[in-house]
Amino acid sequence: MCVVCGCAGSEDPKAARPADEVVVSPDRVPAPNAGSHVHVDPRHGDLHYGAGAARVSVPGMSQARAIKLETDILGENNRIARRNRQHFEAHGVTALNLVSSPGSGKTTLLCATIQALRQRHPELSVSVIEGDQQTSFDAERIRATGAPAIQVNTGKGCHLDAPMVADAFSRLHTHDHHEDDHHHGHHHHANSLLFIENVGNLVCPAVWDLGEAAKVAILSVTEGEDKPLKYPDMFAAASLMVLNKIDLLPHLNFDVERCIQAARRVNPAIEVIRLSATTGAGMDDWLHWLEHAMSPGDAHDHHHHHHQPASPARSEGPDTEAALRRRVAELEAALAAAAGAATSD
Repeated sequence: MCVVCGCAGSEDPKAARPADEVVVSPDRVPAPNAGSHVHVDPRHGDLHYGAGAARVSVPGMSQARAIKLETDILGENNRIARRNRQHFEAHGVTALNLVSSPGSGKTTLLCATIQALRQRHPELSVSVIEGDQQTSFDAERIRATGAPAIQVNTGKGCHLDAPMVADAFSRLHTHDHHEDDHHHGHHHHANSLLFIENVGNLVCPAVWDLGEAAKVAILSVTEGEDKPLKYPDMFAAASLMVLNKIDLLPHLNFDVERCIQAARRVNPAIEVIRLSATTGAGMDDWLHWLEHAMSPGDAHDHHHHHHQPASPARSEGPDTEAALRRRVAELEAALAAAAGAATSD
């Protein structure tokens, strides 16, 4: 997990190993289950470094220390995320966190979505925060549609965090040249939509709350249908999975139903939309879902679509925040257990 691997400013990996850290010489093959946080499959020798209390292994860092770092860092992030959420709600902003692996088509989908929303809801204000390690290519593509966008480059970081989003949102309309559409100074429209396109990564962004109303996981059919099982935290945190690039299905060996079943094994409540940002197939379902995301109390009829998407959960503490609170509680309990074990040793 990136909160302890370096990109979140964790301790120097070259620092001295704590006493309870098991060190295995590279020229020595460990026995099964050697070390409290490593599981070795006795049949094939496969290694699982997420079997310990911290669910992550960091060279030179004990499980207890990893848990403490994650708890502290996520706790501070979540405090700012709650402030972001309150700010968004106070100004009528529906914020959606778009997460995926690189190349899934997030930016292409956003450009098509902005254009479709302009036709469907010309009064709606739409803006975008773009996250990448380097370049402003994606933000420039968004600005070309006429929507305001701020690029956030994370450097070596592998995800956006709540402070980055707060900073970017405060600057969004300062640099908006479309002053006839939207003005700075918190004069937000009664209903406005903020897309946060996260850094392409199916691991780290899963645990970082940005203050969004919902996470939307975008999975391209050019990827494997087993992705939800390989990266379960991401799909467990998402309210919606957009299965993108379906226009390519005739050319691929991709089992759509198997992919959906895999996603629902991880998250039984996840909604699924099949979509092609290139051809427009499925865009009506996507726009319909967005409309409900902005109007959660609207008794709008969902039944004119064969596979209708439901609106995402909207509350003072959405599913993502509740999951993170449970995770912090688990970490605190695991930290206490690890500290007790260290004392008894």
